[in-house]
Amino acid sequence: MRRMKWTEKSKENLAGYLFILPNVLGFAFFILLPLLFSLFLVFTEWDYLKGIGGITFTGFANIERALQDEMIYKSLKNNLIFSVVSVPAAMLIGLLFASALNKFVYMKSLIRTLIFLPYMSSLVAIAVVWRVMYNSSEGPINAFLRSIGIDSPPGWLASPDWALAAIIIMTVWTYIGYAMVLYLAGLQGISKDLYEAADIDGASGRQRLLSITVPLLKPTSFLIMVTLVIASFQVFAQVQVMTNGGPMHSTSVLALYIYTQAFEFRDMSYGATISWVLFLVIFAVTMIQWRTQKKWQNQF
Repeated sequence: MRRMKWTEKSKENLAGYLFILPNVLGFAFFILLPLLFSLFLVFTEWDYLKGIGGITFTGFANIERALQDEMIYKSLKNNLIFSVVSVPAAMLIGLLFASALNKFVYMKSLIRTLIFLPYMSSLVAIAVVWRVMYNSSEGPINAFLRSIGIDSPPGWLASPDWALAAIIIMTVWTYIGYAMVLYLAGLQGISKDLYEAADIDGASGRQRLLSITVPLLKPTSFLIMVTLVIASFQVFAQVQVMTNGGPMHSTSVLALYIYTQAFEFRDMSYGATISWVLFLVIFAVTMIQWRTQKKWQNQF
């Protein structure tokens, strides 16, 4: 009897293992092995056109090179600016849209879909459209600015002073829909009785926002912040399409620098090294956010 029970249990376990086997194999071949191989490349020099035979062990040479590479620091600075500006802006505007849509609004579903559509669309396609809009001589944005009396509008993507800001504006526009949908779900989970009680007590709109809405949306805000910060450090497509890191490296970011080194200069080992720099930066920022989660939740 005991052996029969053990056999039945083994069959159940085997069935469970078979169900998860595709996911395990997919994780191993497409995530774990490439991750370990990229770590191995950090300590080598690899001419990938020669295959495995093109690998030469170089020790810590790539790490030393990365520590002395000014472009890494410039790209990291741009990533930080990108994150610090785009994430709060997208969260604030997304919350305002969600608050408006949470009330009775005509054609609410259509408006929500239109706002969310940029987040679901291809970044490459969006970047191409915005690149045309930002054209300094014939773009509709500068045409509008000239029509209202601004004779010397910004050069946008052609200007080192404005290029990064232009890409941030475009990225915030795509992030808004994501933040709005999550905030809207959070707002719909807040009991209306709380707002009715606040109205009876004579609370103003600002007091209702700061005392009810914002505190109860803290878990949602934290989720949006973490995911958008990670996304802002991984930004690549819009930068490559709109400026390719220029002008004068004013929009260079780490993901683009990885691509440039690995595939344009065929320096796969150094590209892997920079990718680990990016991984460590994202990991450190995420850990800081998780460590401050309790303070975030108890802030109000």
